[in-house]
Amino acid sequence: MREMSRSVVFEMNKKKGKNKDNYNDGRRPGKNARRGDRRDAAVRGAAVRDTSAERSIAENVIAGRNAVAAAIDSGREIEKIVIADGTGGSVKKLIAEAKEKKLKVEYRDRSWLDKYYDGAHQGVIAFAAAHKYSSVDEIMAGAEASGEKPFIIILDDLEDPHNLGAVMRTAECAGAHGIIIGKNGAVGLTQTVAKASAGAIEYMKVARVTNIARTVDDLKERGVWVAACDMDGDNYTDADLKGAIAIVIGNEGKGISRLVREKCDFVVSIPMLGRISSLNASNAAAILMYEIRRQRDMTR
Repeated sequence: MREMSRSVVFEMNKKKGKNKDNYNDGRRPGKNARRGDRRDAAVRGAAVRDTSAERSIAENVIAGRNAVAAAIDSGREIEKIVIADGTGGSVKKLIAEAKEKKLKVEYRDRSWLDKYYDGAHQGVIAFAAAHKYSSVDEIMAGAEASGEKPFIIILDDLEDPHNLGAVMRTAECAGAHGIIIGKNGAVGLTQTVAKASAGAIEYMKVARVTNIARTVDDLKERGVWVAACDMDGDNYTDADLKGAIAIVIGNEGKGISRLVREKCDFVVSIPMLGRISSLNASNAAAILMYEIRRQRDMTR
């Protein structure tokens, strides 16, 4: 009998379910596929992920002078406004309004703006918050409604969005009632923060205040004890953290500002036994939050 061609054999085997490692109808390369095929598939997958990421960023971008001005006037939560270098004219009035409302304004090369908005942005884009902010009053009211004494995290000029997201995630899991952040220079509720929080942004109240030191004074007047997490304090396990408490975590590089530390009721420290003298801000916050949770649970 004449020998069948290789293509006929392949087609017959395909119907019997053979060659499945190499044959996949173009869906994805099998384990025996050529390396180049797998690499091409990986590139296609990465392209899909990048497009999704760009779409999530674009949803929070407001572009154009009139659109940004309207967003400012309406009171919409804005993380920052970015102006292209050399932009003038009516933008000067927009910048003045933004600064009057204490919004963050940055200046960048025009190509930087082009990355975030593929259209006529007129040299102005604004990044809206990924979630609505709460107030300190709402955080206090939430604590009262829960039947617990206030349990609050204060972040003094935290800059890394991944740190803020991680703190939010731990705070939600540990049963904290809210987080307080500063307006000037600190990271806000961006898309990166939302992703890093793993959904906690939907449940954790975050208040953004103009002056952290003044807010510390306000909390103390309401009967909340305020503890700074810093060096040269008492071991955190020896501190009484069962009552109404707010823990202050400082900036990743500079730590807690001098004025804020001076206004705190006491300082707690986490022992450092290795050669590195400090923890990541979100890690330090997590340790203290669960010590608060542990002490509260012991008194029940």
